[in-house]
Amino acid sequence: MANFLFTSESVSMGHPDKVSDQISDAVLDALLSATPEAQRAEVRCACETLCTTNRVVLGGELRLPDGVAFPDLEPVVRGVVRDIGYLDEDVKFHADTLSFDSYLHEQSADIAMGVDAKDAKDVGAGDQGLMFGYACQETPELMPLPISLAHKVLARLNQARFSGEVDWLRPDSKSQVTVRYEDDRPVAVDAVVVSTQHTKNVSQADIKSFVRDVVVKDAIPAEMLDGNVTYHINPTGHFVIGGPDGDCGLTGRKIIVDTYGGWGRHGGGAFSGKDATKVDRSAAYMARHVAKNVVAAGLAEYCEVQLAYAIGVSDPVSVRCETFGTSELPEEKLTAAIREIFPLTPRAIIEHLDLRRPVFRDTAHGGHFGRTGDAFTWEQTEHAAALKKLAHS
Repeated sequence: MANFLFTSESVSMGHPDKVSDQISDAVLDALLSATPEAQRAEVRCACETLCTTNRVVLGGELRLPDGVAFPDLEPVVRGVVRDIGYLDEDVKFHADTLSFDSYLHEQSADIAMGVDAKDAKDVGAGDQGLMFGYACQETPELMPLPISLAHKVLARLNQARFSGEVDWLRPDSKSQVTVRYEDDRPVAVDAVVVSTQHTKNVSQADIKSFVRDVVVKDAIPAEMLDGNVTYHINPTGHFVIGGPDGDCGLTGRKIIVDTYGGWGRHGGGAFSGKDATKVDRSAAYMARHVAKNVVAAGLAEYCEVQLAYAIGVSDPVSVRCETFGTSELPEEKLTAAIREIFPLTPRAIIEHLDLRRPVFRDTAHGGHFGRTGDAFTWEQTEHAAALKKLAHS
């Protein structure tokens, strides 16, 4: 048992790296949407996005089935930027005036050779690598509390911006929540950090008052705010220049925000812009799915699952379940049950989680895990009962 502080951060949809992630996933969705459902298994996408002062640049590798027309991506990019809210004339990143360049090209034949189906049963993994999934009992969505609260703070701030509740918010913002643990259990929020881009005509006092007294109090349960919280609201004192004009954005630079806020390990692979043959994405989703089912089944309070793959090989080279001493069952037995119940080859993961649908743009802000909605199939816990029965057999 230990007493400690743990901090996680989140970033808004207008943060430059998240702008890039959303564009990359919108490109993936556009390719899937342009392809008849029966041919979507042939779609390959590894789209990287750079965004800076009034400019968006795409790079990476794509492949569409023969006969499928390549979609016009410029309207897709501008539509993402418009939906995020970059439409202010005095901000040097604007949906209608930004410069657009694309350097996307055909997927490498050497990579395609390893990934394409060798028979009717499966495809090889799109790359080597290791992926982690995590779940715990700290929140109803079975996520660690610090990252859950950090996301909720920005969700409330985003709601205020889109609803017009205040008129001075702009798209770029960050949150950070520090939770105090006693005997390994979360007991209170110790510190909250929020930096939000704003117009020139609002005072820092008004920003601090609204964020502290409205946003934070709506987002964080009252019992976690015990009166001893330290607040840092726009600690630099000025945040007018923001978004891609203030800081260059790149796809895949917020992998900790996308996952578990630093709680648990990370294999290093980013998600956005990658089709589901890339196990960086699909296997990380499956690892979360497995870990969540373990916890939902009551087999452990905390669970971390590792999967690892070799490029061009279907079966994982390793599967491991770690419960941090919170399970009554041996971890080897849990791992054996996981291998029996969950499909872990790339094609089986794709089919089980229905990962050929154009739903990925919705994953590219607010975290890929702990979410609800039809897109987030990996959050379902339909295997919990079967897993519990097999593990205890």
